[in-house]
Parts: sequence; structure tokens; C-alpha cells
Amino acid sequence: MNIVCEKSKLLEGINIALKAISGKSTMAILECLVIEVVDDTIKLIANDLEIGIETIMEGQIQTEGSVAVNAKVFYEIIRKLPSDEVSISVDDKYMMNIRCGKATFDISAKSTEEFPYLPAIVKDRKITVSQFTLKEVIRQTVFSISDNENTKVMTGELFEIKGNQLKVVSLDGHRISIRKVDLKESYDDVSVIIPGKTLIEISKILNGDIEDEVNIFFTEKHALFEFENTILLSRLIEGEYYKIDKMLSSDYDTKLTVNKKDMLECIDRTTLLIRESEKKPVIIDIKDETMGFSMHSAIGSMDEEISATKEGKDILIGFNPRFLMDALRVIDEEEINIYMINPKAPCFIRNDEETYIYLILPVNFNI
Repeated sequence: MNIVCEKSKLLEGINIALKAISGKSTMAILECLVIEVVDDTIKLIANDLEIGIETIMEGQIQTEGSVAVNAKVFYEIIRKLPSDEVSISVDDKYMMNIRCGKATFDISAKSTEEFPYLPAIVKDRKITVSQFTLKEVIRQTVFSISDNENTKVMTGELFEIKGNQLKVVSLDGHRISIRKVDLKESYDDVSVIIPGKTLIEISKILNGDIEDEVNIFFTEKHALFEFENTILLSRLIEGEYYKIDKMLSSDYDTKLTVNKKDMLECIDRTTLLIRESEKKPVIIDIKDETMGFSMHSAIGSMDEEISATKEGKDILIGFNPRFLMDALRVIDEEEINIYMINPKAPCFIRNDEETYIYLILPVNFNI
């Protein structure tokens, strides 16, 4: 195998493929990046058995072939090369020669015989969304997945397609995030759970352009994301997702309309008094035209009020400040509506169209 390519293009491809490199694996081959040169195409391939990535990169092909090389070693070498044109060749003993400017590296590589290439899947069920839309719905929901592997279903997000609507749901036992988006056309019904890790890595790769599209194909065990010169294949999480409709309610005794930026900044200031090890709630006191915030901790105390419009009853309620901030940060609207029933019941942050819904459980507090 012998190729010549631009360092910047090679690094771009490596950075994409690295998203599927296993950090710690009992199989050394999973720590490898495969460079496959065949049919006038240069592919970079990685697979940790949960996520698999193939990305095509530009370059001049002199000799075809394939090789597996330790991904992190290869990445560090390429990253620190002195100039832009890189020549890579591999001999029949799998010794890789990397030349760039006056720098030369010879490193051991290996055959691709043991490498688990991405399985071919039947592309019969799919949806198409813009890169912008997919990146946004991930950003607006992925923060509330669980990191507890004992509740595997919670470590992923529900992707549910009905007609021309995509609904994305995440939850961690303390909060629920829901985003709904209209698609350009109608599709067959789909309900799958995609691992949060997959969605986080996809979000890093997507350019977020509203004009560029992503095709998402679904099988019983996999989801395949196809965009630009890259495909990403992910295993799905098996199991049945929670019946979240039973947890949602349109009832409320208090409705609050408030400036999102003011509320977010105020809560952020309350967190200045919390040590990392502490779990102190922000106490919110809602009266006629004001929303009061207070924090009492070992460091000190803080009180602040902002203007708000209230319908219904006064209420005194406590929340984990981080949970509120996570939701507020991803809402793009200037004003938000918050619905509450009592200090023990969940609060809902949602717009009138319910294109987003954030449910957050309150916490007990002592004054």
C-alpha cells in the first residue's frame, strides 16, 4: 500500500474515525485504525463493536492494499508532522513508513485479517434529517441520559418516528427531556433506543449545516448514520423504553412566564456557594410578579429576585440547580413557560406547541 495525502485531510479523517476507537480493550485489534485503499478510494475504518465508523478521505493512490495500525500512535505522529504532504507506505512485512518533509517514521503495523469490519445492513427503513436538526435535537436532550449501566435503557435515547414527526426522549430518573421535530415527509413507524455515547460522538462529527442531510437507517439491532463521506454504525439498546406519556401532565396550579436568560443567570449565581461534594437545592419562591431564588450552604447564603408573570397559586419549591440550568441552556426562546402543581410534583418547562418538554422533579429542603 502506498498513498500520498495532505496532512490536514488525513487528520480530519483520523479525528472522525477515532470516535470508534476502544479506549481499553482486551482485543488489541480494536485499538487499531484500518487504512483500506481499494477501488480508487482511501477509507479510514474503526470499530469498537458498539460503534463502527468508515470515512473516505482524499489522497493520491499509488498502490492499493489495507493495514491496521495503532490508532493513537498513528494519530500523534501525523499530528506532529512538520509540513502538509504526507507519504505513507506499507511493505509485505507490515512495516509502515511515514514521510513528511525531512521527518521519517517506521512503525509496526499488522494485517487486517482479525479486524471486525462493519457488517452490511439492509437499508429498507430510513429517515432523512438535516445535519442541523439532528445536531440540535441531540444537544437539547442528551444531557439527561443516565450514566448508570444498571439501567441500560436510560443510557440511551428513544428515537420514535410516527408519520412525519420525530420524537426524541431521554431520562435519568430525575428528569425527562423531549424534543419533537417535523420531517419533510412521512415514514413508517420506528421506535428504537440509540446509545447516548453514539449520539454524543455523532454530534461531534456533524457540521451542523442546515443544507446537509443525514440518512438514518434502522434494523432490529443497528442504526446506520450516513452523511457526507462518513458512515457510522451503532448497536441499538435492547429493551422496552419507559411509558413516558403516563408521566406527563397538562394539569397545573401555577404557571410562570419568565425571561430565560435572567433565570439562568440567577441560578448560575446561586451555584457559586455550592461545593462540588454538596447537593444543595436552589429554593424558588414564586409570588405575584416575582420569582425569588435563594441558596444556603456552608459557604454562605444568597437571595435574588427577578420579574415574572404568574397565573395561579404562590409556590415555594426546591430544585437541583444543575438540572434547571441544563434545560434552560438548550432552550432557544427568550421567554419560557413553567408549569407547577405543588412542591412535591414535577415541574414542566414547555412551549405551547410542545416541540420541547422538560420535566424536572423537585427536591426536599429545609429553611
